[in-house]
Amino acid sequence: MFTGIVSDVGRLVSVTERDAGVRLRIACAYDCGSIDLGASIACSGICLTVVETAEADAGCTFDVEASSETLACTTLGDWTAGRLVNLERALRAGDELGGHIVSGHVDGVATIIERDDEEDMARFTFQAPESLARYIAAKGSVALDGTSLTVNSVEDATFTVMLIPHSLLVTDWGTKRSGDRVNLEVDLFARYLERLDAFRESHR
Repeated sequence: MFTGIVSDVGRLVSVTERDAGVRLRIACAYDCGSIDLGASIACSGICLTVVETAEADAGCTFDVEASSETLACTTLGDWTAGRLVNLERALRAGDELGGHIVSGHVDGVATIIERDDEEDMARFTFQAPESLARYIAAKGSVALDGTSLTVNSVEDATFTVMLIPHSLLVTDWGTKRSGDRVNLEVDLFARYLERLDAFRESHR
């Protein structure tokens, strides 16, 4: 589990194709000794398992693997060497829950249809997949490329969020522009509530 609070911005070093997916190498500022093999790291919102680590200048690199299913459901298939990657280590018992509960299981891909810079902040407007629109509510939470954000407004399948200067600085959001695609994870509790309502209806 994660909270959507980005703790480092890594850089994609390489992408190697596999028979049923890809292997990624990401450079980061984390202490290599603190990353166990098999650990989960959210990479721009995608929960991936560490399969190898290596010491590097000013930090380390870690390798993760992604299946063809992950490539189909996320933006990962578009990734090329050099891109920035929002990183978050898995939540530990007792850690501060600064964002909201995030699983790292991406629901779909949203597209930035507009960016409006307002002084030192930025308002982004997104087009969400129609199938996910019902889970997005004004003042609710969404995870976009692994960042916990509050929804400002919703109209059909479009919604807006506002990023403060700190968020633009410590994530890759300062570089994002209209037309960019981002990983979207809707609020976990919204999905459970829908499932509960459907269960109740079927058992009346």
